Amino acid sequence: PVPTISWRKVNGHNPSKARLRKSQAVLEIPNVQLEDSGMYECKAENSRGRNVFRGQLQVYTYPHWVEKLNDTQLDSGDQLRWECKATGKPRPTYRWLKNGAPLWPQSRIEMVNGVLMIHSVNLSDAGMYQCLAENKYGTIYASAELKILASAPTFPLNQTKKTIIVTKGQEVVIECKPQASPKPTITWKKGDKVLRENKR
Repeated sequence: PVPTISWRKVNGHNPSKARLRKSQAVLEIPNVQLEDSGMYECKAENSRGRNVFRGQLQVYTYPHWVEKLNDTQLDSGDQLRWECKATGKPRPTYRWLKNGAPLWPQSRIEMVNGVLMIHSVNLSDAGMYQCLAENKYGTIYASAELKILASAPTFPLNQTKKTIIVTKGQEVVIECKPQASPKPTITWKKGDKVLRENKR
């Protein structure tokens, strides 16, 4: 006699979107997703007995970005930390390019699991960077520009007063705010002598 056919997902529920065709002999899962992976069992039975067939469904996916790069400006001497994150099955691996050429680990440059770190950046590190996430089904790219700010100290014209008049016994405040990158070290002198902190 014609058997009765039933389907089930072993260790889980059948996908809600799944449908059966041809007297339940065909199981269709439209728009298959990662969570649809698993072992499926087809059971056929009639008055003479029953038989079971099991098959493993494995779903693979193209890499997809979870976290991309952003253009970044840093002072010379700062540390750069960029992270690329992508999903996919098999899990994506990552590669880095700088101005279109492969970037390799060096004394200041580390690359681990999609994280790029450059210690104590300088002008030579400026440029366009790309992170590549890839598995055997495809490759995706994320790009960002690194700008390094580096300038010698300068004082704005409106800040430099040549003469400050103050009444004896009052407090005086003299500001020193140069524009510079990286942040400069500042020293004070009175005449040729370096000023040191004291109770006043």
